[in-house]
Amino acid sequence: IQAHKEFTSRGLIVKTVNSKEEFAREIKQHTALNNKSGKAEITVVNIQKFSNDAQVVTQNDYNTDLQRVYFLDEVHRSYNPKGSFLANLIESDRNAIMIGLTGTPLLGDDYNSKMLFGNYIHKYYYNASIADGYTLRLIRENIETNYKSVLQEALDKVEIQKGTISKKELYAHPYFVEPMLEYIINDFEISRQTLGDDTIGAMVVCDSSEQAKMMYEIFQDKYISTKPTLQQTIQPELLAAENDATLSYGKRKKQRYKVKSAALILHDVGTKQERKDWVEDFKEGKIDILFVYNMLLTGFDAPRLKKLYLGRVIKDHNLLQTLTRVNRTYKDWKYGYIVDFADISKEFEKTNKAYFDELQSELGDEIEHYSNLFKSKEEIETEIEEIKEILFAYDTTNAEIFSQQISQISDISQIQKLKKALGNAKSLYNLIRLYGHYKLLEQIDFQMLTKLYIEATNHLNLLNLKNNIENKESSGNLLDVALEDIIFMFKKVGEEELLLADRLKNTLRKTREALSSNFDQKDPEFISLKEELERLFKQKHLSEVTQEEMRKNIGYLNKILEKVRELNRQNNLLKQKYKNDEKFARIHKRLTQRGDISQKELKIFNALNQIKSQADEQVIKNSKILDNEEYFGRAMIRLVIDAFKTKEKLPVNAESLKYINNLVVNEYINQFNGVSSW
Repeated sequence: IQAHKEFTSRGLIVKTVNSKEEFAREIKQHTALNNKSGKAEITVVNIQKFSNDAQVVTQNDYNTDLQRVYFLDEVHRSYNPKGSFLANLIESDRNAIMIGLTGTPLLGDDYNSKMLFGNYIHKYYYNASIADGYTLRLIRENIETNYKSVLQEALDKVEIQKGTISKKELYAHPYFVEPMLEYIINDFEISRQTLGDDTIGAMVVCDSSEQAKMMYEIFQDKYISTKPTLQQTIQPELLAAENDATLSYGKRKKQRYKVKSAALILHDVGTKQERKDWVEDFKEGKIDILFVYNMLLTGFDAPRLKKLYLGRVIKDHNLLQTLTRVNRTYKDWKYGYIVDFADISKEFEKTNKAYFDELQSELGDEIEHYSNLFKSKEEIETEIEEIKEILFAYDTTNAEIFSQQISQISDISQIQKLKKALGNAKSLYNLIRLYGHYKLLEQIDFQMLTKLYIEATNHLNLLNLKNNIENKESSGNLLDVALEDIIFMFKKVGEEELLLADRLKNTLRKTREALSSNFDQKDPEFISLKEELERLFKQKHLSEVTQEEMRKNIGYLNKILEKVRELNRQNNLLKQKYKNDEKFARIHKRLTQRGDISQKELKIFNALNQIKSQADEQVIKNSKILDNEEYFGRAMIRLVIDAFKTKEKLPVNAESLKYINNLVVNEYINQFNGVSSW
C-alpha cells in the first residue's frame, strides 16, 4: 500500500499484484507495460506472492527484449537464504537484476545483506539525511529514579503473592503494569505541554503481547470513562459551557494535552481491516497512543509519532528500525524522543559499533562525518555556544533594538541564518527543560530569544514578499499584503529621505486600499490600473531609489490613485441603482462593455432589474435551487429571454442570450458558495 502511494505520487503507473496466480501470469508476460498510455510503469508485489509452485520464467520463456529489474525493499526482513521466499524470488526470473534497499543491512556471521546482494552501489547516511531535512536526531530519556523504586516495589509485591512466577507473567501483572502505564501517561502529557503540541502521538513497545493487552485494559478502565454520570445525562451542552467557563486557564491548558484514546495493535486482536483502520486513525491524529509488541516496529511511517516508550530490549538491526519510528520530520520538531524502560544502552552500543565498524571499512576517512543517532548533553552545550556566536553582533537583551538592527539587513541569507539559530534555541529550551538540565538555562535568556525569533521571522517574511513582488513575473498577491511595509526599508540617510519615504508609504497605502475596495476586479479598466502599479514595482528595487525617483513614484501613484477613485465612484453609483447588489452591477458593466446588446444603459438596467427581482424571489423561496446549477440555469434562461427579448425587445440572438444567462448563473452560484466573483 505504501509503495503504491509513493510510486503513484511520483508519476508512475502502478500495477498491484494481489495473488500468487496473478503474479504467475504477470511473470509470463513478454511486455514491459500493461497500461495503454505508454507511461513508465512499475509492478508492486508482496514477497509472499512469490510461490515455489507457481509457474516461473523458463529458458523457453525468456525474451531478450525484456529485462526485469527487481527493487527489493526492506531486505533486512524475510530474505533468509534458508527460507523459501528468497529462493522463490530468484527462481521467478534468474536473469533479473536485483537491487536491495535497506536502512539497516544485516551484518551477522550467519548471513548478511552484502553476501546475499553484493556490494553497496549507493550509500546514504543518517547525518546526511538529517542535514537534508528528511530525518531527526533522537533524544534518549531515562526513567526517573523514584519511579524505578515504585516498579521494584510492584515486582516484589507480585513475587510475594505468586511465589515462583515467570518474567513474562511478572511484567504483565496489573501490579507492575498499572504504575508503568501511569508513568507513561503522565510523561506523555507533560511532554505535550512542555513542547507545546497536543497533536503528537506516542507508541509503547511492550515486553510481551500479554503486557500490551493488560496495559490497554487498564488504560480503558482507568483513563477512559465510558459510563455517563447523572450530571452528563442532564443538559450536557449547558454543563459543558458552564464547566469550560469555570475552568482556570491552567486547567484548560492541561486538559488540552490530555491523553484520551489508545489502540492495541497485535496480530491476534481485531481483524486485518480493523488493525489497518486503527493505524490510519493514529496517523490522522484520532488516536493518542498505540500499545504494540512486535507489530509496527519496522516500516511504520507516522510523522506525528514523536514519543516511543521502550518496555523491552530489542536486538540488532531491529533495534535501530524501532528507534527510527520517531525520526520522521513533523512541523518544526527537531528531535524524536525515546523513553527507555529497558535500558537499551548496552544493546544500542553493541549494534551501533557493528554498523560503525562496517562504515569504517566502507568510508575510511569519511567516518568522522558520521553522526550518532542520539544527541548528547555535550552537543546541546556546544549548540548554545554556536548560537551565542551567531548572535554576538546583535543586542539580544532588547527586542525593539534587535528589530531596528535587523531591519537594516536586506540580505535574505543573513536573516535566514539568524532565524535558524533562534529557532534552534527555541528547540533547545524545550529540550533542556525536558531533560532537567536547568543550569544550562542560565547560559542564555531563552525567553528573550523567543521574542527575537518572532522579529527575525517577520523581517524575513517582509524580505521574501518584497523580493517576490519586485522580481517575479506574477504579482497576484499585490493587493493582499501591506506593500508599504514591504518596501519601506529605505536606507535612512537624512530627514528629507524620511519625509519622502513617509509620503510614498502613505500614498501607496491609499492606492492599495482603493484598488482592494473595488468590487469589480475583472473590469479591463481595473486590470489596466493594477498593471500600472505592478510595472512601478518591477522597474527597480524600491529600497534603493533616490530622492528624485521617490518623488516620481509619488507622482505616478497619485495618478493611479485618482483613476482608481473615479472608477470606484462610478461603480458605487451603478451598485446603488441595483439596491447595492454588486452581482448585477458587474453583469451590467459586462453587457455595456460588450456593446452589441444595446447602447442604451437604461434598457439593459430595466431588463436586468426584472431578472433580479424574479431570481431573488425564487432563491428566497427555495435556497436549495442553487445546489443544482443545471436546473438553476434552465430557470434563469426563461427569465433572460422574457426580460431582454420579449419585454425590452432588444436585438439579442441565441449566443448573446446564453452569454447573459451564464453571467447571471455564475454570480448567484459564486455568492451561494462563498466564492468571490472579483
